[in-house]
Amino acid sequence: MKKRAILWMPAGVFAAVCGLQLAYGAEPGLPPMRHAGEIGYLSGGVGSDQSSAIKSVMHRYPLVLEFVGKTGADNEYLADVPVRIADAHGNNLLTTKANGPFMLLSLPRGRYVVSANYNGKTERREVDIEAATRAHEMFVWQM
Repeated sequence: MKKRAILWMPAGVFAAVCGLQLAYGAEPGLPPMRHAGEIGYLSGGVGSDQSSAIKSVMHRYPLVLEFVGKTGADNEYLADVPVRIADAHGNNLLTTKANGPFMLLSLPRGRYVVSANYNGKTERREVDIEAATRAHEMFVWQM
């Protein structure tokens, strides 16, 4: 009887952890999900494993941001890019720094202004998020 209880506990813990991972969309290799008010987001993509993991779940997020530096004929992914998201009225909803070339965001329907800065140059995009659409914005800076 005792042996069964010992075996049951790890299985129960395992099931609970798997259930939480599914509920929060956690996948191996993904950076942690963060929250700011109603916005959930993750950022990263440094390294091929994390980059592949992020690319495999992009379709689940209403907004994908990508940060690239253009050097002549080549492009390189950027990290540590300051990002700001405001609503249509200019109210700041999120100020953070991208931990890699990708940022995946879950946010309510609405119109947003996304600003990203690299080397003192700010790029700005207006984005409409609707229930059935997804937006992918690429920010490219000349290096």
